[in-house]
Amino acid sequence: MSVFSDLNISFFRAINDLGKEFTDLNPVFVFIAEYMVYFLALGVVIYWFTRSNQNRMMVICGAITFILAEIVGKIAGKIHSNNQPFAELANVNKLIDHAVDNSFPSDHTMLFFAFCATFLLFKKRLGLFWITLAFIVALSRVWVGVHFPADVIVGAIISIISAVIVYRFVPQWDFMNKLIAVYDRAEQKILPAKNTKREQDRSNYL
Repeated sequence: MSVFSDLNISFFRAINDLGKEFTDLNPVFVFIAEYMVYFLALGVVIYWFTRSNQNRMMVICGAITFILAEIVGKIAGKIHSNNQPFAELANVNKLIDHAVDNSFPSDHTMLFFAFCATFLLFKKRLGLFWITLAFIVALSRVWVGVHFPADVIVGAIISIISAVIVYRFVPQWDFMNKLIAVYDRAEQKILPAKNTKREQDRSNYL
């Protein structure tokens, strides 16, 4: 085995074995690993319906970032691949069910970092909360035994770089801003805002 592989396995054991020692924490990490994605989805929906053009651009950038990260991730997966730790190693503390396939890089981690890194770029205050959540989710995927550290680290790096690129270019595209304006007018006809100033103040806080 290479030095990289040895470090990857050692790092995995250091995290995953904590679940054998601190068993009371296992339900917490299982919940985070499996269900925190719904919290992220709720956050995306809330940001979209604050009726702030900045928030809507942020959500669009997050989605584009995820698509870009997935494309890069698929290419990375062709260069290097490995199965989940529970399929390759003995005595893994496997806490959730997962199919055996190529786990490099982690799609789950790329999803979280795609949106959370984008939130951080757009909104420094609450963005720190989101990026911290992304790191906790990445840790949880190792804790429950479905990813090696390299899977989540590379997934995070791909999404963070993708988020910076998308943030640099997409908000400058005129057609994207026009598309948001068209959607906003259509939404106003269906669901007219009752208190524009209040909604604007709320969106600025979020």
